[in-house]
Amino acid sequence: MTRHTAKALRAQIDATLYANEAASVAGLRETAALSDTDRARIGAKGADLVRQIRGNAEPGLMEVFLAEYGLSTDEGIALMCLAEALLRVPDSDTIDALIEDKIAPSDWGKHLGHSASSLVNASTWALMLTGRVLDDEKPGITRHLRGAVKRLGEPVIRTAVGRAMREMGRQFVLGENIDKAMKRAEGMQAKGFTYSYDMLGEAARTEADARNYHLSYSRAISNIAQHCSHGTVAENPGISVKLSALHPRYEVAQEARVMEELVPRLRALAMLAKSAGMGFNIDAEEADRLALSLDVIEATLQEPALRGWDGFGVVVQAYGQRAPLVIDCLHEMAERLDRKIMVRLVKGAYWDAEIKRAQVQGINGFPVFTHKVHTDISYISNARKLLGLTDRIYPQFATHNAHTVAAVLDIAAQMGRSGADYEFQRLHGMGETLHKIVLKAEGTRCRIYAPVGAHEDLLAYLVRRLLENGANSSFVNQIVDESVPPEIVASDPFAADTSNFSLPTGPDIFQPERINSKGFDLTHAPTLAQIEQERAKFAAHRFTATAMIAKKSAPNAAAITITNPAKPGDIVGSVHPATDAQIKAAIDTAAAWDADVTIRAAALNAAADAYEANAGELFTILAREAGKGLPDAVAELREAVDFLRYYAAQAKAGTAPCGIWTCISPWNFPLAIFTGQIAAALAAGNAVLAKPAEQTPLIAARAVELLHAAGVPKSALQLLPGAGDVGAALTSDAAINGVAFTGSTATALKIRKSMAAHCAPGTPLIAETGGLNAMIVDSTALPEHAVRDIVNGAFRSAGQRCSALRCLYVQEDIADKLLTMLKGAMNELHVGDPWHLSTDVGPVIDSAAQKTIADHVATADGEGRLIHALQAPSHGTFIAPAVIRVTGIADMTREIFGPILHVATFKSQDLDRVIDAINATGYGLTFGLHTRIDDRVQTIVERVEAGNIYVNRDQIGAVVGSQPFGGEGLSGTGPKAGGPHYLPRFTASPAQSTPDSWDKAADISAVQKQLASALNHTPSTPLDLPGPTGESNRHSTRPRGAILCMGPGEAAAAAQVSAVEAFGGLAVNSGGSVAVETLTDMTNLAGVIWWGEQDTGRAIETALSARTGPITALVTGLPDAAHVLHERHVCIDTTAAGGNAALLAEAGNA
Repeated sequence: MTRHTAKALRAQIDATLYANEAASVAGLRETAALSDTDRARIGAKGADLVRQIRGNAEPGLMEVFLAEYGLSTDEGIALMCLAEALLRVPDSDTIDALIEDKIAPSDWGKHLGHSASSLVNASTWALMLTGRVLDDEKPGITRHLRGAVKRLGEPVIRTAVGRAMREMGRQFVLGENIDKAMKRAEGMQAKGFTYSYDMLGEAARTEADARNYHLSYSRAISNIAQHCSHGTVAENPGISVKLSALHPRYEVAQEARVMEELVPRLRALAMLAKSAGMGFNIDAEEADRLALSLDVIEATLQEPALRGWDGFGVVVQAYGQRAPLVIDCLHEMAERLDRKIMVRLVKGAYWDAEIKRAQVQGINGFPVFTHKVHTDISYISNARKLLGLTDRIYPQFATHNAHTVAAVLDIAAQMGRSGADYEFQRLHGMGETLHKIVLKAEGTRCRIYAPVGAHEDLLAYLVRRLLENGANSSFVNQIVDESVPPEIVASDPFAADTSNFSLPTGPDIFQPERINSKGFDLTHAPTLAQIEQERAKFAAHRFTATAMIAKKSAPNAAAITITNPAKPGDIVGSVHPATDAQIKAAIDTAAAWDADVTIRAAALNAAADAYEANAGELFTILAREAGKGLPDAVAELREAVDFLRYYAAQAKAGTAPCGIWTCISPWNFPLAIFTGQIAAALAAGNAVLAKPAEQTPLIAARAVELLHAAGVPKSALQLLPGAGDVGAALTSDAAINGVAFTGSTATALKIRKSMAAHCAPGTPLIAETGGLNAMIVDSTALPEHAVRDIVNGAFRSAGQRCSALRCLYVQEDIADKLLTMLKGAMNELHVGDPWHLSTDVGPVIDSAAQKTIADHVATADGEGRLIHALQAPSHGTFIAPAVIRVTGIADMTREIFGPILHVATFKSQDLDRVIDAINATGYGLTFGLHTRIDDRVQTIVERVEAGNIYVNRDQIGAVVGSQPFGGEGLSGTGPKAGGPHYLPRFTASPAQSTPDSWDKAADISAVQKQLASALNHTPSTPLDLPGPTGESNRHSTRPRGAILCMGPGEAAAAAQVSAVEAFGGLAVNSGGSVAVETLTDMTNLAGVIWWGEQDTGRAIETALSARTGPITALVTGLPDAAHVLHERHVCIDTTAAGGNAALLAEAGNA
């Protein structure tokens, strides 16, 4: 091996995070150095091992289960779902609901594969069970449980199922504590095996979690030391530790804290293990933490007190494309520090999560191999590498695959390595027969990797075991299936053809429609260095924003200084608000963009490219002007780029623009929403008068400059910065043909009234407004995941998202535990300057917002309802995250737009009342749900009146084209931004004007009855939208309510009814002329269509604008789909419990 310096090796590891897979595999084939003869010999040996395993009278429990139940049988699904959640549920009502949900046969057809059900997620297959746990007799588990429920009643079967789940846990978990585990281990130790104990559980979310893990590891090491009676580490039992268990913020963004706080803990444990003469392995984790792990490992290993100890070990995952470099790095480290270390080679345990993360982030490549056989090749190749480095490394080969075992034995023999130079490892409960055969025949060592811990805490561990072994082509799945020939089970991965299989990379997940926005991996050192280099150019730059008018206009107004909300002394730049003369000039010179649709699309795509090319500058402005942290700035840039490309792709030839659109955007997404509104209007050929938020004109000005440079005519896009008076002028001029607004509900209603008075009747208003967004967490939810999503949803972006979580409902049975964890997780947040990657919560936008939020918190504190709050910096406009107790969402009379979470508890039997209370607010933007009960998912999805619903994930961060965003009721008019119905609203669809009139008055009482009886909310068939793997994104529509068709005249009214019903909407024919004033108080009215003269149209607009509640639109042309339908989007994290069966099966079978 060529000797590399440590620095060069680490640079190479960073540089090859997303290496070309084909090139990586080619290199691995070369390193493996196996001739055709070698491969044939290994294959024959592997097939022979399969025959011996099948001839054994005691196949392993895992093998039996996977042979008896596939990953898609009713019985297997029922048992896995139960096992995933049952043992952590404390209350009888929910236990019974969970059992019923997983067993009742009538529900399978409804859920499996074609509903909003979380049955598609990893909770359907997350745990390995033996099929004989519940019934040694056939005909099947579900039938047995069903019958038992009928015979015995719920309390008895509840106990029986709980006992069965614990028995399952016993098969795959060595012991619930270290003493019990070591006692059980004695039997296998007598047969020549030794152990490595793993104290199981989720990663630490709080400092208390991390301390508890540290103490548990310490106690375990002390107890295991009693069994370390041999002279070498290789013969003694050992322990495995997880770095993410020892620190609640084990991530690159918190590197300084990790090195300062975690390294001493790890060093103390290592020294204790050295004293015991035992092995001490650092478990591998996700690829984005590899570089940080290597830093921690080196800082620990260089401790002088560890000199002379051969027990420090590191796990390397063969599915990682950087595995060979990691081995080189570890060898160099051991050589430089004069250590001998252990390296455990495993296949890898986070495969689906790595695939999803790379796709979500838009990365062009994957950190892991996308095909199982490539991982097998990597394993064999790296086995040879390890066996060639035994001067400093003691290899440990963890595998249950007969072919892999045969390959290791063969290569070791070729290289003259004895059984004392390395060892095999297997998991407790798996591969037992294989390794008994090898241990006896070959004289090699074998260590059993044994999980230890309470059964209800072992979800993460058992899921990873399945991810390693659950794909349909997996060796473990096939080992006892006699229908699969041994030569197939132990097939040669080097001979496999994978040319026809490829997973779409991040840039391609929306192809062929468009390319995805560029990703920025903020855990990748070279990426961070490049961003910092670009940002540094503008860190002290002063930007300027002025009105950008198509022709020379009146002089600018006096400049207003813009300061950084996090650092009041940082002057970001200045803005010259638009004057009345400039506003008039802009309206007068605005001209629709009459270029061919292909030219418009090309310009928007060029603008998207320009945004990405100027990312560093845009990130800087977002941080300094809007207080955006780098993760939020990246997300915002990507969303803006996605809007440009999405609407460019959606634009169609043959449509006509409306004319001039006023686009008023908010300060909380000053680039993304600003760009999205403009891009849609321009894609349709309109002229745009863009009015950015008063607080954030600088980012808007830079965006308009880039759009103009990309080819958008200045007459088609003009910028008019300023305060509310500018927006008022731009929404009260007769020349305006449409308004797109994002902001508060109160402002939207003012705009509605102004447009009714000044704009032509029927002028479209797209208003995306606020929400009182709720989340429900029931007792089946995994607390660690729920807390992660609560913190992200409530406090990210300082809570300044219209989608942010405002009111959390927690089932009272788990409330104390969850709130304790939530408070601990909050304590780990860093509130400060968003320029720094380590900052989690930045400032709120200005002092007015700061005061409003602070007063709200102070009131709650005075009433004794403040559950928890952090400390905010004394400078800048910061508000510390806080949690406030409420009895329910009805206590919240308005949206508090900041990092404030309100929490209520509910009894399990009161879930329907909670949903009613949420709907009663009148808002309907986002909603979150954490549960493992599939009926509950379906029921709540159908009942909650919200535009965007998220299951088992947070409720922020909608992705253009994948998760169209927008609410209903008081939260907005629709259509959803970034969805299929948005762009048509920017096109003109005039109706044939009618000279007809009604010859009679409408029977208002009869009309009102028809409106009330037309409340049919049957949803459409959901449409699956593109997106990353591991996520279900479904878009559906349902009638928004009755549309009153007012003609005038019978023919026009009938045509209007037909137009509404053609979209699946509900129409009511007025049957006569309607007294306009009655429209103000008419109930169950979702919209009005009128094709008559303008005076009556204006009177209708005025009456509708006086209504309380949601904005009710007047349509004076042909309605579009979103006029008559509500759009709903449901996003389900299908890796909620840690795995994606469909993805694994696809990769395994390709």
